[in-house]
Amino acid sequence: MEIFKVIETLLKYGIKNNLIGKYDEIISRNEILHILHINEWQDTVVHDNEIPQYPTDLLKKLCDYAVEKNIIEDTITFRDLLDTQIMGAMTPKPTQIIEKFHTLEKEDIKKATDFYYDFANKSNYIRIDRIAKNMHWLSKTEYGNMEITVNLSKPEKDPRDIAKQKNLPQSSYPKCLLCYENVGYFGRLNHPARENHRVIPFELANEEWFMQYSPYVYYNEHAIVFAKEHRPMKITREAFDRLTSFVGKLPHYFLGSNADLPIVGGSILSHDHYQGGHHEFPMAKAEIEKEIGFKGYKNIKAGIVKWPMSVIRISGKERTELVDLADKILKCWREYSDSSLEILAYSDDTPHNTVTPIARKRGHMFELDLVLRNNRTSDEHPLGIFHPHQDVHNIKKENIGLIEVMGLAVLPGRLKEELEILSRYVVESHWEDKIKSDEKVEKHLNWIKNIMKKHHNITSATAHDILKEEVGITFSRVLEDAGVYKRDEKGQAGFLKFIEHVNNNI
Repeated sequence: MEIFKVIETLLKYGIKNNLIGKYDEIISRNEILHILHINEWQDTVVHDNEIPQYPTDLLKKLCDYAVEKNIIEDTITFRDLLDTQIMGAMTPKPTQIIEKFHTLEKEDIKKATDFYYDFANKSNYIRIDRIAKNMHWLSKTEYGNMEITVNLSKPEKDPRDIAKQKNLPQSSYPKCLLCYENVGYFGRLNHPARENHRVIPFELANEEWFMQYSPYVYYNEHAIVFAKEHRPMKITREAFDRLTSFVGKLPHYFLGSNADLPIVGGSILSHDHYQGGHHEFPMAKAEIEKEIGFKGYKNIKAGIVKWPMSVIRISGKERTELVDLADKILKCWREYSDSSLEILAYSDDTPHNTVTPIARKRGHMFELDLVLRNNRTSDEHPLGIFHPHQDVHNIKKENIGLIEVMGLAVLPGRLKEELEILSRYVVESHWEDKIKSDEKVEKHLNWIKNIMKKHHNITSATAHDILKEEVGITFSRVLEDAGVYKRDEKGQAGFLKFIEHVNNNI
């Protein structure tokens, strides 16, 4: 019977990829049989060339079987809960993964992260098949090549699942998607299953933190580093200490933090965490356009980065000295106002100023980028004064978090179809009328008008590539909107005025 062949192939996949050993095969088989309500077994032969690189197709067949036998309903959420439970039956215990990581770490930290990332892929925790659906390209701008991703990997909720969730009893366990208690969690309709989830412990600034990878990676080895304690995000001296400590341990990774205030922060402010990985972002490649200095820190190299947002880069060999300077810059920025540029530190008692910090190791040098942020709103800009403005909402309306700050645009899936439609319209004689009458793309009309003024000879062969390039250019404008100091003469003078303020208060 085919179901036994599928299970046996999955077990052989587990053995080949070191998820289970020879003497684990029977217990894993029995667990999978129990999950699928099967009370018998038939031996089958599986050849090496039948073992896939990833288990996606095998898991789909097992979910199809479960649907056919009325074990689960045929929705994405039920399928995800089941296939994760099945992979959990073949996932090593946390201690085994941690011990293997630390053994390899003694030899070479990169070998340790290579092992852990491969495990996260092979255990299906990272959803490789879904991530492959994302669109990704580079767009040339005055700030370098921006990375553009159209997010097609996260499936939309099935209305049937949404309806069921309304009737579920409330649960506060785990407290959020980042909590340590997610390791091995069975999941429910409103909380993803994590039976195949394993994390690596690290000590950062005398606290226990953990590293995992994102299930929907946006770049190579997209890591999340989170506190064991469930507590709100906070950018402090200790945060700079942890960020630089981490890259000291994993020098091939960067580590950064979302800002700790709404609008300019990330999607999860309730749990202290950072994001990192083995990837060089466009901002990391950007050069210093103006060198600056800080009084009393002659060993620290500092400068303003040529970037659409307002970035101070500091670097030095002594990590503690770098942390000390970063803390002083932060404290000055927290209290700093310049009403001529709409920068106000407070509205009554509500704070507005914070930073998005990113740490790296370059050879023997520690490097910190401090991106100045302000989350104030106004009647003209109700979503945020330093937030994507109305004229770019057709491309990006959402908050500018850490990943976007560094030059990778994570754009909504709707853009895939919209760019395809626009590519057809712009080569037709009545393109403006067609865009106006199509509710899917009418929001792009002004954007397209500006593009058509720049490009007079668009053809069906070049239209899509031109639009993709213009998406990247527009994304750089999105980042300019989010920058507290604009790129004009007045804005850059204001930036230098703040640097002078820091030096006067060190």
